[in-house]
Amino acid sequence: MRVMAIVKRIANQFRRDKRTLALMFIAPLILITLINYLFDGDTVKPKIGVEGVSSSMVTQLKDTDMSVKQYSSVGDVKGTIKSDGLDAFVKQDGADVMLTFENSDPGVSKQIQMKLQAALMAEQKDAMKQLGVSMQEASAKIQQSLAGIAKQYAAQTGQQLDIPAVNLKIPEQQQLSIDTAYIYGDADTTFFDTIGPIFIGFFVFFFVFLIAGISFLRERTTGTLERLMATPIKRWELETGYLLGFGIFALAQSIIVALYSIHVLDMVQMGSIWYVLLITLMLAMVALTLGILLSTFANNEFQIVQFIPIVIVPQVLFCGIFPLEGMADWLQWIAHIMPLYYGADALTSIMVKGEGFSGFATDFYILVGFALVFMILNIFALKKYRKI
Repeated sequence: MRVMAIVKRIANQFRRDKRTLALMFIAPLILITLINYLFDGDTVKPKIGVEGVSSSMVTQLKDTDMSVKQYSSVGDVKGTIKSDGLDAFVKQDGADVMLTFENSDPGVSKQIQMKLQAALMAEQKDAMKQLGVSMQEASAKIQQSLAGIAKQYAAQTGQQLDIPAVNLKIPEQQQLSIDTAYIYGDADTTFFDTIGPIFIGFFVFFFVFLIAGISFLRERTTGTLERLMATPIKRWELETGYLLGFGIFALAQSIIVALYSIHVLDMVQMGSIWYVLLITLMLAMVALTLGILLSTFANNEFQIVQFIPIVIVPQVLFCGIFPLEGMADWLQWIAHIMPLYYGADALTSIMVKGEGFSGFATDFYILVGFALVFMILNIFALKKYRKI
Protein backbone atom coordinates (compact mmCIF):
# COMPACT_ATOMS: atom_id res chain seq x y z
CA MET A 1 0.00 0.00 0.00
CA ARG A 2 2.82 2.41 0.83
CA VAL A 3 4.44 1.66 -2.54
CA MET A 4 1.17 2.35 -4.31
CA ALA A 5 0.82 5.60 -2.38
CA ILE A 6 4.18 6.74 -3.75
CA VAL A 7 3.15 5.71 -7.26
CA LYS A 8 -0.12 7.63 -6.90
CA ARG A 9 1.67 10.73 -5.63
CA ILE A 10 4.08 10.73 -8.58
CA ALA A 11 1.24 10.15 -11.04
CA ASN A 12 -0.74 13.06 -9.59
CA GLN A 13 2.37 15.25 -9.68
CA PHE A 14 2.87 14.56 -13.39
CA ARG A 15 -0.83 15.00 -14.08
CA ARG A 16 -0.78 18.48 -12.59
CA ASP A 17 2.45 19.43 -14.42
CA LYS A 18 1.16 19.93 -17.96
CA ARG A 19 4.53 21.17 -19.20
CA THR A 20 6.29 17.96 -18.18
CA LEU A 21 3.61 15.86 -19.85
CA ALA A 22 3.96 17.88 -23.05
CA LEU A 23 7.74 17.46 -22.90
CA MET A 24 7.44 13.71 -22.53
CA PHE A 25 4.75 12.99 -25.11
CA ILE A 26 4.49 15.89 -27.57
CA ALA A 27 8.01 17.31 -27.86
CA PRO A 28 9.55 14.01 -29.08
CA LEU A 29 6.84 13.73 -31.75
CA ILE A 30 7.54 17.26 -32.97
CA LEU A 31 11.30 16.75 -33.08
CA ILE A 32 11.18 13.35 -34.79
CA THR A 33 8.76 14.79 -37.35
CA LEU A 34 11.19 17.62 -38.09
CA ILE A 35 14.08 15.17 -38.43
CA ASN A 36 11.99 12.98 -40.72
CA TYR A 37 11.26 15.91 -43.06
CA LEU A 38 14.86 17.05 -42.71
CA PHE A 39 16.31 13.81 -44.06
CA ASP A 40 13.44 13.08 -46.42
CA GLY A 41 14.09 16.15 -48.56
CA ASP A 42 15.35 16.15 -52.12
CA THR A 43 19.03 15.43 -52.67
CA VAL A 44 20.87 18.64 -53.45
CA LYS A 45 22.57 18.39 -56.83
CA PRO A 46 26.05 19.92 -57.07
CA LYS A 47 26.00 22.93 -59.42
CA ILE A 48 28.94 23.29 -61.80
CA GLY A 49 29.77 25.63 -64.65
CA VAL A 50 31.58 24.41 -67.78
CA GLU A 51 33.44 26.05 -70.63
CA GLY A 52 35.01 24.34 -73.64
CA VAL A 53 33.43 21.00 -72.74
CA SER A 54 31.81 18.83 -75.42
CA SER A 55 28.05 18.28 -75.48
CA SER A 56 28.53 14.57 -74.83
CA MET A 57 30.60 15.45 -71.76
CA VAL A 58 27.82 17.75 -70.53
CA THR A 59 25.35 14.90 -70.95
CA GLN A 60 27.57 12.55 -68.96
CA LEU A 61 27.88 15.08 -66.14
CA LYS A 62 24.11 15.56 -66.02
CA ASP A 63 23.67 11.79 -65.88
CA THR A 64 25.72 11.77 -62.65
CA ASP A 65 23.11 13.95 -60.88
CA MET A 66 24.89 17.25 -61.32
CA SER A 67 23.35 20.53 -62.41
CA VAL A 68 25.43 21.86 -65.32
CA LYS A 69 25.48 25.44 -66.61
CA GLN A 70 27.35 26.11 -69.85
CA TYR A 71 29.36 29.28 -70.47
CA SER A 72 30.87 30.51 -73.73
CA SER A 73 33.68 32.59 -72.25
CA VAL A 74 34.48 33.36 -68.62
CA GLY A 75 37.28 35.69 -67.57
CA ASP A 76 36.90 35.67 -63.79
CA VAL A 77 36.15 32.07 -62.84
CA LYS A 78 36.17 32.64 -59.08
CA GLY A 79 33.90 35.65 -59.39
CA THR A 80 31.49 33.64 -61.53
CA ILE A 81 31.40 30.83 -58.97
CA LYS A 82 30.52 33.30 -56.20
CA SER A 83 27.97 35.33 -58.15
CA ASP A 84 26.16 32.33 -59.70
CA GLY A 85 26.28 30.12 -56.60
CA LEU A 86 28.30 27.34 -58.27
CA ASP A 87 30.07 24.55 -56.44
CA ALA A 88 32.75 24.19 -59.12
CA PHE A 89 33.81 25.36 -62.58
CA VAL A 90 35.36 23.22 -65.33
CA LYS A 91 37.37 24.89 -68.07
CA GLN A 92 38.76 22.58 -70.78
CA ASP A 93 41.19 23.38 -73.58
CA GLY A 94 42.06 20.15 -75.38
CA ALA A 95 43.78 17.88 -72.87
CA ASP A 96 44.21 20.74 -70.37
CA VAL A 97 41.46 20.90 -67.75
CA MET A 98 41.20 23.61 -65.09
CA LEU A 99 38.95 22.64 -62.19
CA THR A 100 38.06 25.34 -59.63
CA PHE A 101 36.12 24.46 -56.46
CA GLU A 102 34.12 26.77 -54.24
CA ASN A 103 34.98 24.29 -51.42
CA SER A 104 32.79 25.64 -48.62
CA ASP A 105 31.71 21.99 -48.37
CA PRO A 106 34.71 19.68 -48.98
CA GLY A 107 32.40 16.67 -49.27
CA VAL A 108 30.68 18.21 -52.31
CA SER A 109 34.07 19.12 -53.81
CA LYS A 110 35.36 15.55 -53.52
CA GLN A 111 32.09 14.22 -54.96
CA ILE A 112 32.37 16.54 -57.98
CA GLN A 113 36.04 15.68 -58.50
CA MET A 114 35.37 11.93 -58.55
CA LYS A 115 32.42 12.27 -60.93
CA LEU A 116 34.29 14.66 -63.20
CA GLN A 117 37.38 12.48 -63.47
CA ALA A 118 35.22 9.47 -64.27
CA ALA A 119 33.33 11.47 -66.92
CA LEU A 120 36.56 12.79 -68.48
CA MET A 121 38.07 9.32 -68.66
CA ALA A 122 34.89 7.92 -70.19
CA GLU A 123 34.79 10.80 -72.71
CA GLN A 124 38.40 10.23 -73.71
CA LYS A 125 37.86 6.48 -73.98
CA ASP A 126 34.83 6.98 -76.23
CA ALA A 127 36.80 9.44 -78.35
CA MET A 128 39.65 6.97 -78.80
CA LYS A 129 37.18 4.21 -79.61
CA GLN A 130 35.52 6.38 -82.23
CA LEU A 131 38.95 7.30 -83.61
CA GLY A 132 39.80 3.61 -83.87
CA VAL A 133 36.64 2.94 -85.89
CA SER A 134 37.42 5.89 -88.15
CA MET A 135 40.99 4.67 -88.68
CA GLN A 136 39.73 1.20 -89.63
CA GLU A 137 37.27 2.69 -92.08
CA ALA A 138 39.99 4.89 -93.54
CA SER A 139 42.32 1.86 -93.91
CA ALA A 140 39.59 -0.08 -95.72
CA LYS A 141 38.92 2.81 -98.13
CA ILE A 142 42.63 3.23 -98.90
CA GLN A 143 42.97 -0.51 -99.45
CA GLN A 144 39.99 -0.45 -101.80
CA SER A 145 41.41 2.53 -103.74
CA LEU A 146 44.80 0.81 -104.13
CA ALA A 147 43.08 -2.35 -105.37
CA GLY A 148 41.26 -0.30 -108.02
CA ILE A 149 44.50 1.31 -109.15
CA ALA A 150 46.19 -2.09 -109.37
CA LYS A 151 43.34 -3.47 -111.44
CA GLN A 152 43.56 -0.57 -113.94
CA TYR A 153 47.34 -0.97 -114.14
CA ALA A 154 46.99 -4.69 -114.86
CA ALA A 155 44.43 -4.01 -117.61
CA GLN A 156 46.74 -1.51 -119.32
CA THR A 157 50.10 -3.25 -118.96
CA GLY A 158 49.22 -6.87 -118.29
CA GLN A 159 51.37 -6.81 -115.17
CA GLN A 160 50.23 -7.39 -111.62
CA LEU A 161 51.08 -4.99 -108.79
CA ASP A 162 51.64 -6.15 -105.25
CA ILE A 163 49.24 -4.22 -102.99
CA PRO A 164 50.60 -3.81 -99.43
CA ALA A 165 48.20 -4.20 -96.53
CA VAL A 166 47.10 -0.85 -95.20
CA ASN A 167 46.66 -0.60 -91.43
CA LEU A 168 46.65 2.92 -90.04
CA LYS A 169 47.83 3.03 -86.46
CA ILE A 170 45.87 4.84 -83.73
CA PRO A 171 47.98 7.54 -82.09
CA GLU A 172 48.82 7.15 -78.44
CA GLN A 173 46.16 8.40 -76.08
CA GLN A 174 46.90 11.93 -74.90
CA GLN A 175 47.01 12.18 -71.12
CA LEU A 176 44.68 14.68 -69.52
CA SER A 177 46.27 17.43 -67.47
CA ILE A 178 43.95 18.47 -64.61
CA ASP A 179 44.86 21.54 -62.56
CA THR A 180 42.85 22.13 -59.40
CA ALA A 181 42.22 25.39 -57.55
CA TYR A 182 40.13 26.27 -54.50
CA ILE A 183 38.37 29.48 -53.54
CA TYR A 184 38.08 28.54 -49.86
CA GLY A 185 40.56 26.27 -48.13
CA ASP A 186 42.59 23.71 -50.03
CA ALA A 187 42.72 20.00 -50.86
CA ASP A 188 43.33 19.16 -47.18
CA THR A 189 40.23 21.00 -45.94
CA THR A 190 37.95 18.60 -44.06
CA PHE A 191 34.24 18.63 -43.38
CA PHE A 192 34.87 19.52 -39.74
CA ASP A 193 36.85 22.57 -40.83
CA THR A 194 33.67 23.94 -42.42
CA ILE A 195 31.28 23.07 -39.57
CA GLY A 196 33.70 23.93 -36.76
CA PRO A 197 32.58 27.59 -36.70
CA ILE A 198 28.97 26.41 -36.35
CA PHE A 199 29.85 24.44 -33.24
CA ILE A 200 31.63 27.44 -31.74
CA GLY A 201 28.41 29.43 -32.10
CA PHE A 202 26.28 26.56 -30.82
CA PHE A 203 28.23 25.94 -27.61
CA VAL A 204 28.35 29.65 -26.78
CA PHE A 205 24.59 29.92 -27.40
CA PHE A 206 23.69 26.76 -25.48
CA PHE A 207 25.69 27.32 -22.30
CA VAL A 208 24.85 31.02 -22.02
CA PHE A 209 21.14 30.19 -22.48
CA LEU A 210 21.27 27.50 -19.81
CA ILE A 211 23.30 29.44 -17.26
CA ALA A 212 21.35 32.69 -17.77
CA GLY A 213 18.01 30.94 -17.39
CA ILE A 214 18.98 29.09 -14.22
CA SER A 215 20.73 32.12 -12.68
CA PHE A 216 17.77 34.43 -13.26
CA LEU A 217 15.42 31.76 -11.93
CA ARG A 218 17.53 31.59 -8.78
CA GLU A 219 17.16 35.36 -8.40
CA ARG A 220 13.41 34.83 -8.33
CA THR A 221 13.24 31.74 -6.14
CA THR A 222 15.56 33.21 -3.49
CA GLY A 223 13.48 36.38 -3.30
CA THR A 224 16.24 38.66 -4.61
CA LEU A 225 14.13 39.81 -7.55
CA GLU A 226 11.16 40.64 -5.32
CA ARG A 227 13.35 42.73 -3.02
CA LEU A 228 14.78 44.59 -6.02
CA MET A 229 11.29 45.20 -7.39
CA ALA A 230 10.30 46.72 -4.04
CA THR A 231 12.82 49.53 -4.65
CA PRO A 232 12.25 52.49 -7.01
CA ILE A 233 14.35 50.78 -9.72
CA LYS A 234 12.69 50.74 -13.14
CA ARG A 235 12.19 47.62 -15.20
CA TRP A 236 14.52 48.71 -17.98
CA GLU A 237 17.24 49.53 -15.41
CA LEU A 238 16.82 46.12 -13.83
CA GLU A 239 16.93 44.40 -17.22
CA THR A 240 19.99 46.37 -18.30
CA GLY A 241 21.77 45.59 -15.05
CA TYR A 242 21.16 41.87 -15.39
CA LEU A 243 22.28 41.92 -19.03
CA LEU A 244 25.50 43.75 -18.21
CA GLY A 245 26.19 41.57 -15.19
CA PHE A 246 25.63 38.28 -17.00
CA GLY A 247 27.12 39.79 -20.17
CA ILE A 248 30.56 40.13 -18.59
CA PHE A 249 30.76 36.38 -18.10
CA ALA A 250 29.15 35.72 -21.48
CA LEU A 251 31.87 37.86 -23.07
CA ALA A 252 34.58 35.98 -21.19
CA GLN A 253 33.12 32.65 -22.28
CA SER A 254 32.91 33.79 -25.91
CA ILE A 255 36.54 34.88 -25.92
CA ILE A 256 37.76 31.64 -24.32
CA VAL A 257 35.75 29.35 -26.65
CA ALA A 258 36.76 31.24 -29.81
CA LEU A 259 40.47 31.52 -28.95
CA TYR A 260 40.70 27.91 -27.78
CA SER A 261 39.02 26.62 -30.95
CA ILE A 262 41.27 28.65 -33.26
CA HIS A 263 44.65 28.51 -31.51
CA VAL A 264 44.49 25.17 -29.68
CA LEU A 265 42.22 23.04 -31.89
CA ASP A 266 43.65 24.78 -34.99
CA MET A 267 40.29 25.43 -36.63
CA VAL A 268 40.32 27.23 -39.95
CA GLN A 269 40.49 30.99 -39.45
CA MET A 270 40.62 33.02 -42.65
CA GLY A 271 39.05 36.26 -41.41
CA SER A 272 39.58 38.65 -38.51
CA ILE A 273 39.51 37.22 -34.99
CA TRP A 274 37.76 40.42 -33.88
CA TYR A 275 34.83 39.65 -36.14
CA VAL A 276 34.66 36.13 -34.69
CA LEU A 277 34.52 37.58 -31.19
CA LEU A 278 31.88 40.10 -32.28
CA ILE A 279 29.53 37.40 -33.60
CA THR A 280 30.07 35.04 -30.66
CA LEU A 281 29.33 37.94 -28.31
CA MET A 282 26.11 38.76 -30.18
CA LEU A 283 25.07 35.09 -30.05
CA ALA A 284 25.77 35.14 -26.32
CA MET A 285 23.61 38.26 -25.89
CA VAL A 286 20.74 36.66 -27.82
CA ALA A 287 21.03 33.50 -25.71
CA LEU A 288 21.24 35.62 -22.56
CA THR A 289 18.10 37.61 -23.28
CA LEU A 290 16.23 34.51 -24.45
CA GLY A 291 17.27 32.53 -21.37
CA ILE A 292 16.13 35.30 -19.02
CA LEU A 293 12.84 35.61 -20.92
CA LEU A 294 12.01 31.91 -20.76
CA SER A 295 13.08 31.65 -17.12
CA THR A 296 10.15 33.91 -16.19
CA PHE A 297 7.86 31.06 -17.22
CA ALA A 298 9.69 28.42 -15.14
CA ASN A 299 9.25 27.59 -11.48
CA ASN A 300 12.37 25.45 -11.00
CA GLU A 301 15.61 24.39 -12.72
CA PHE A 302 14.00 21.29 -14.17
CA GLN A 303 11.52 23.43 -16.07
CA ILE A 304 14.41 25.47 -17.51
CA VAL A 305 15.93 22.24 -18.80
CA GLN A 306 12.57 21.39 -20.36
CA PHE A 307 13.03 24.26 -22.81
CA ILE A 308 16.17 22.65 -24.29
CA PRO A 309 14.38 20.16 -26.62
CA ILE A 310 12.05 22.90 -27.86
CA VAL A 311 14.50 25.82 -28.10
CA ILE A 312 18.01 24.37 -28.53
CA VAL A 313 17.56 21.16 -30.54
CA PRO A 314 15.78 22.87 -33.50
CA GLN A 315 18.62 25.40 -33.58
CA VAL A 316 21.05 22.54 -34.26
CA LEU A 317 18.86 21.03 -36.97
CA PHE A 318 18.54 24.29 -38.89
CA CYS A 319 21.85 26.06 -38.25
CA GLY A 320 23.51 24.79 -41.43
CA ILE A 321 25.07 21.48 -40.40
CA PHE A 322 22.47 19.81 -42.61
CA PRO A 323 22.02 21.33 -46.10
CA LEU A 324 18.90 23.48 -46.27
CA GLU A 325 18.63 23.66 -50.06
CA GLY A 326 16.98 20.27 -50.39
CA MET A 327 14.38 20.92 -47.68
CA ALA A 328 10.79 21.90 -48.27
CA ASP A 329 10.10 25.64 -48.36
CA TRP A 330 8.28 25.60 -45.03
CA LEU A 331 11.29 23.95 -43.38
CA GLN A 332 13.59 26.61 -44.81
CA TRP A 333 11.22 29.21 -43.38
CA ILE A 334 11.65 27.66 -39.93
CA ALA A 335 15.42 27.91 -40.31
CA HIS A 336 15.17 31.66 -40.90
CA ILE A 337 13.54 32.30 -37.53
CA MET A 338 16.40 30.62 -35.65
CA PRO A 339 19.04 32.98 -34.20
CA LEU A 340 21.74 30.33 -34.44
CA TYR A 341 21.15 30.07 -38.21
CA TYR A 342 22.38 33.65 -38.65
CA GLY A 343 25.20 33.28 -36.14
CA ALA A 344 26.46 30.11 -37.84
CA ASP A 345 26.24 31.72 -41.26
CA ALA A 346 28.24 34.74 -40.07
CA LEU A 347 30.92 32.63 -38.38
CA THR A 348 31.26 30.47 -41.50
CA SER A 349 31.60 33.59 -43.66
CA ILE A 350 34.36 34.92 -41.39
CA MET A 351 36.33 31.79 -40.51
CA VAL A 352 35.97 29.70 -43.68
CA LYS A 353 35.47 32.33 -46.40
CA GLY A 354 37.53 35.11 -44.85
CA GLU A 355 34.93 37.80 -45.59
CA GLY A 356 34.87 41.28 -44.09
CA PHE A 357 32.03 42.99 -42.26
CA SER A 358 30.01 43.54 -45.43
CA GLY A 359 29.91 39.77 -45.98
CA PHE A 360 28.04 39.09 -42.72
CA ALA A 361 26.49 42.48 -41.97
CA THR A 362 22.93 41.23 -42.55
CA ASP A 363 23.43 38.32 -40.14
CA PHE A 364 24.89 40.68 -37.52
CA TYR A 365 22.01 43.15 -37.69
CA ILE A 366 19.45 40.34 -37.47
CA LEU A 367 21.17 39.04 -34.31
CA VAL A 368 21.05 42.56 -32.87
CA GLY A 369 17.34 42.61 -33.70
CA PHE A 370 16.75 39.30 -31.90
CA ALA A 371 18.56 40.57 -28.80
CA LEU A 372 16.54 43.82 -28.73
CA VAL A 373 13.22 42.03 -29.20
CA PHE A 374 13.95 39.57 -26.38
CA MET A 375 15.14 42.41 -24.16
CA ILE A 376 11.91 44.38 -24.71
CA LEU A 377 9.85 41.27 -24.03
CA ASN A 378 11.81 40.79 -20.79
CA ILE A 379 10.91 44.30 -19.66
CA PHE A 380 7.22 43.60 -20.24
CA ALA A 381 7.51 40.18 -18.59
CA LEU A 382 8.64 41.86 -15.38
CA LYS A 383 5.15 43.35 -15.08
CA LYS A 384 4.01 40.11 -13.48
CA TYR A 385 6.18 41.00 -10.46
CA ARG A 386 5.41 44.69 -10.22
CA LYS A 387 3.92 47.39 -12.35
CA ILE A 388 6.16 50.43 -12.40
